[in-house]
Amino acid sequence: MTERGNMLEDKVLNTIKRYEQIKSGDTIVVGVSGGPDSICLLNVLKNLQNELKINIVVAHINHMIRKEADSETEFVQDFCKQRDIKCFVKKVDVLQIAKEKKLGTEEVGRKIRYDFFEEVKNLVGGNKIATAHNANDNAETVLMNFLRGSGSTGLKGIEPIRDNKLIRPIIECTRQEIEQYCNEKGLNPKYDKTNQESIYTRNKIRNMLIPYIQENFNPNIIETINRMSHLIATDEMYFKSIVKQSYKETFISRTEKEIILDLKKFNVLEKVIKSRLIIYTINELLGTTNGIEKIHIEDVIKLCKNNIGNKYLTPNKNIKIMIKNKKIFFTRYCKLP
Repeated sequence: MTERGNMLEDKVLNTIKRYEQIKSGDTIVVGVSGGPDSICLLNVLKNLQNELKINIVVAHINHMIRKEADSETEFVQDFCKQRDIKCFVKKVDVLQIAKEKKLGTEEVGRKIRYDFFEEVKNLVGGNKIATAHNANDNAETVLMNFLRGSGSTGLKGIEPIRDNKLIRPIIECTRQEIEQYCNEKGLNPKYDKTNQESIYTRNKIRNMLIPYIQENFNPNIIETINRMSHLIATDEMYFKSIVKQSYKETFISRTEKEIILDLKKFNVLEKVIKSRLIIYTINELLGTTNGIEKIHIEDVIKLCKNNIGNKYLTPNKNIKIMIKNKKIFFTRYCKLP
């Protein structure tokens, strides 16, 4: 341990250094809900502030869903005030927005949070956003993706750093370690009781599946899954570099609504690269691959092999793939919601 004398803080510092999450002079927007994970993250970063030479601000969203929401907002504001941390708060009726857009509350809530984090980052001239995903969150995500039949991209789990902007400093800390840290430091975080309700898939995995595996098969399943996802993530980094190079080699042109690739160059690629290149191109065009499944990818590969035809992808048909004049046309077919 360092002079701080705290194992969890040392562990977080090692994660930050290993993944090069933070550089001297960074201004970091920390997403804080008031729960154990985000309060732990904020307290650790505050304690490491001088050592890392960073600036910290907090962004908190009041979703207006639970009756405890207002008291949680007050708690976060007081917590920040006591530590001289600037705190930005936004109150949003997530249920109403979800109803209007006919989307799930989790999906809407997540988008609102990240949009607000980005808004605060731009407002304060920040360059990093820190969220409090932990080792248990990663294990739950991997299991959830596995049960859905995900490929290796889904099994790599939650990235410790993404786009050199979004960082997860406590991603290698377990929930047990985090709660122990909060108790030792007397932080008294707020607990979301809905996390104990086994309604959503993630909560069922957290409250039912993982405890069952721990009791009957592997008590260290969280560590095992995290180790596996790290190995897969390493392989995925290699594939990603190959796909980026393949994209450059097959690329012909692009506009706001269309990307064109060279059919002949595409067809000589290995199938594993073809699949990833299709996904990469769709994401480049739409900014998402939601709704794209294995069967869609297989259809595009067949389409390219036959050298002619067209295929509409995803249930809401927001992209069209067409082969014409020895070129592959990826076209945004309608405006995304």
